[in-house]
Amino acid sequence: MKVTIDQDKCVASGQCVVAAADVFDQRDEDGIVVLLNPDPPAEQAADVRHAAVVCPALAIHIED
Repeated sequence: MKVTIDQDKCVASGQCVVAAADVFDQRDEDGIVVLLNPDPPAEQAADVRHAAVVCPALAIHIED
């Protein structure tokens, strides 16, 4: 799994961090998403997919 994010689309809702805190974080100054792990292990795949689904800005992209 390869994860990418579009910080320009991010609206800083934080849903990705709630869904997959080991993969996503937010910048302190504005809350924009930060990708901590672009290649998460298989055991985190379900959480990462959930984060992509709940992102209101559709700023998370996943390639298998």
